[in-house]
Amino acid sequence: MSMIGEYFRVTAAELERSMEDPDWAFDYIDEIRDVEEEAEPSSAMARHFSTYQTWHLLDFLLKRSGLPVDVIHGEETIEKADDWGYGPPRYLTADRVRFGAEALSGLTYDQLLDGVDPVELNTAEVYPLSWDDPASLEWGRDWFAGLTEYFKAAALDGDAVIIWLD
Repeated sequence: MSMIGEYFRVTAAELERSMEDPDWAFDYIDEIRDVEEEAEPSSAMARHFSTYQTWHLLDFLLKRSGLPVDVIHGEETIEKADDWGYGPPRYLTADRVRFGAEALSGLTYDQLLDGVDPVELNTAEVYPLSWDDPASLEWGRDWFAGLTEYFKAAALDGDAVIIWLD
């Protein structure tokens, strides 16, 4: 079983409803994900986005860079929610999404990799624990680009983002 980073864009009203009725949110997200799996929209057009197994690599690199918003795990928990895979979902408000999008836009993947030794990732036990070769760090490049594009689009639309590990 894999640990997958999951994201879903919501309006302010949808976020409020999600906090009051997380079961509704879970079902709603599942329904939209099914539709988007068929349509395969770009990161900028999608409501659902996934960093797949790169979530921990990106978390390590973004924390190391000092990114001021937790775009990997979210910052606030949906308190009434059950476990959605590896704990309850968390979220970023529209303001935090906008701040995160600005911060991500100011970074390149090359900047994130600057000075990183794969040994650091093994020592930190970064999932999925396969950092024996410096080339393995390239694995996250496209996912970082997609995450940045996703957050920029969410910020432009004034959306909040629900985040969870599945």
